[in-house]
Amino acid sequence: MAESQSRENPKANVEAAGKAFEQEFERFARFTASSASLQGLSLDDAERELRALNDLRTRQLGKKSSLAACKKMIGRVAPEDRAAFGQFVQATEARIVALLDRAEQGLKSYIEAAQTERESIDVTLPGRRPRRGHLHPITLLRERIEDTFVALGYAIEDDREIETDFYNFDALNIPENHPARASQDTFYTTDGFALRSQTSTVQIHAMQRRGAPVRMIAPGRVFRRDTPDPTHNPMFFQVEGLCVDRGITMAHLKGTVAEFLRRMFGPKTSTRFRPSYFPVAEPSAEFDFSCFKCGGAGCRICNGSGWIELGGSGMVHPNVLRAAGVDAEEFSGFAFGLGIDRMCSLMYNLDDIRLLFENDVRFLEQFD
Repeated sequence: MAESQSRENPKANVEAAGKAFEQEFERFARFTASSASLQGLSLDDAERELRALNDLRTRQLGKKSSLAACKKMIGRVAPEDRAAFGQFVQATEARIVALLDRAEQGLKSYIEAAQTERESIDVTLPGRRPRRGHLHPITLLRERIEDTFVALGYAIEDDREIETDFYNFDALNIPENHPARASQDTFYTTDGFALRSQTSTVQIHAMQRRGAPVRMIAPGRVFRRDTPDPTHNPMFFQVEGLCVDRGITMAHLKGTVAEFLRRMFGPKTSTRFRPSYFPVAEPSAEFDFSCFKCGGAGCRICNGSGWIELGGSGMVHPNVLRAAGVDAEEFSGFAFGLGIDRMCSLMYNLDDIRLLFENDVRFLEQFD
């Protein structure tokens, strides 16, 4: 019944569309008045209201709106009433557009003023001094180690962190069945490459590139599939040293390590070597140094033993020299390695190595 009446009286449809708009527009009417009516409206609320106003414009003036349907009825109105009806539809549309435009302009002006006020700078306020940055504790220790070995005549070498099995294992005399090759201990890529598990790989590259004699250290990141805990991390920093020349003996290794530790922890630092096994070296040894806190008397840092375990070392295995293209009959050499993270935690008395990688500013700013 109502539908048949709307067909008979298309003007009623236009009036209904106008009233529907007025009802929805009531919440936006205040935006057409002076800016004083917007006081107290936050910037976020104003932007939200502007989006709602745009949605209202789409509903009332879009292709699927009631007013659009009324426009389509103009051609079906009797010829003698068509002009008057068309003018009525246009007048209603113009009134709606005018109200929407005024409300939109009021909101946009208010938003622009609010943004300007929020982003304004009071030039009379005192300036903010930029915070001075500083090096990370691992970087501080790494540079100190590098300076020490440069003074001893060593070069600093760096190389790739993704390696082939040859450089990561074969050239280091690590046998096929060694557990270090298992995916439980090493990160492998889908292409069969591996993230280096020690910086010994750099030693092979250096010997292949420079030949012998060579004296170098290789500080850098290494990766192992360790579960993070206070003493382990899957990514950590390591430094390994290599000296290859004619007539190199274990005495040169002990003298170099002892001098390095004296320069790092003081002239009274003592060292000791304990027999061990590393595929890359034969003979192999782990080296300790006297506790820098108690001087060997025993304390919490050294677990009451007076000694602190630091790293591994040994005479370079002839197979390693041959893999790098060095004549093992003419040359010999020694190698050593230690964890920079572990050394850093000892020097700064840290009880959790993960603190070095959490980027907590409260922790890092202590090293300024």
